[in-house]
Amino acid sequence: MRDVDVVIHAAALKQVPAAEYNPFECVRTNIHGAENVVQAALRTGVKQVIALSTDKAANPINLYGASKLASDKIFIAANNLSGGRGTRFSVVRYGNVMGSRGSVIPLFQRLLKEGARSLPITDARMTRFWIALKQGVDFVTSCLGLMRGGEIFIPKIPSMRMTDLARAIAPNLPTHIVGIRPGEKLHEMMISEDDARTTLELSDRYVIEPAFAFWTRDHLDGTGAKPVPDGFSYRSDTNTQWLDAAEMRRLLAESAE
Repeated sequence: MRDVDVVIHAAALKQVPAAEYNPFECVRTNIHGAENVVQAALRTGVKQVIALSTDKAANPINLYGASKLASDKIFIAANNLSGGRGTRFSVVRYGNVMGSRGSVIPLFQRLLKEGARSLPITDARMTRFWIALKQGVDFVTSCLGLMRGGEIFIPKIPSMRMTDLARAIAPNLPTHIVGIRPGEKLHEMMISEDDARTTLELSDRYVIEPAFAFWTRDHLDGTGAKPVPDGFSYRSDTNTQWLDAAEMRRLLAESAE
């Protein structure tokens, strides 16, 4: 990290069942690894660090989510350690990235190519947040210009039912229920009601404020930032933006270009 101005920390052991089965490696990568990145950034005078988080860090029920919550806390608290060095740390939290290795989309596409007669669905009620890779990259870049240090930035992105996703990829194939995997949620959450008390809403994102004396909202003047209402939560099943099959196919085609 010598002579580096900006670090985007995207490394994680993120496979939920693998983390449930082997928690030690998950802790080493996601928690100890976060500490290593913080210490290296502080020693070498990096100016800005953004750590990529996950919806599973909000009200976690699995080890992966708990380890990423710990990672988020480490990066936020790192602002207390930088002192006169000036290194600033923030977090970006979003949902499933279309086409990434942790996504179900490549699995559905592979099964379709292999001639599967139906696609597996863990639960017919399940919903997920979705973001395209380029959209995620652009969002992270935009947060570099907004961050003061300690914020958690969450983009406003659409939800989709997993049954609709299966129909988007294979319109002529039926689905079959295989059951929820260990540690899996029915719906995703990116902002809990407890976090809502310190959350601001902008036109295209939410910002969870840190509890730092030095942090003010001055740099958000002119953005239209306003506190979210009491009892607010940002969940994939109560989201106001939804993807249909046609829109998902269009986004997948763009991602493949």
